[in-house]
Amino acid sequence: METSIIISGFGGQGTLFAGQVLAYAALHAEKHVTWIPSYGPEMRGGTARCTVIVSDEEIGSPLTRNPYAVVALNLPSLDKYEPLVQSGGILIANSSLINREMERTDVRGFYIPAAKIAEEIGNPRLSNMVMIGALLAVDPVIPLEVVKQSLNEHIPERHRKTLTMNFEAMERGAVFVQETLLTKKSA
Repeated sequence: METSIIISGFGGQGTLFAGQVLAYAALHAEKHVTWIPSYGPEMRGGTARCTVIVSDEEIGSPLTRNPYAVVALNLPSLDKYEPLVQSGGILIANSSLINREMERTDVRGFYIPAAKIAEEIGNPRLSNMVMIGALLAVDPVIPLEVVKQSLNEHIPERHRKTLTMNFEAMERGAVFVQETLLTKKSA
């Protein structure tokens, strides 16, 4: 099985790091993986995105026109990638920065208050990890425990002090989605 994911937002939101986390975790899980970053010339504040493809078999191309999943950290990312998600795919949107409803009805769409959750944890820069946790709760292409173990092994020494907060952010994103799904099913 092959899963293509686009993570997109403003530069400085950790989009490329989120993709790297998934890529390293995929390698740790002995999957085939590609990670292609792309960012505007402004970097911080400009556009940033990455494409991650995770597969059980060799990957034919590191590019995707119609990703299976999109993680949209801001409104321009939702505007750009919502039309491109595969029918039946996943669209995870940061409701802290997105003020419109999704138009697609043929995808599984989730709004996550990522910035609010990150603030509650104590670090507003953790929105990206909240969104990764949410994505993996919807489709565990890589088990969350494998992602955490991989992050523990690959995080640079200068950032190790944020490791437990990154774990909490991913867990809180996953729990938010699970509670949202349970609420919808019981309603």
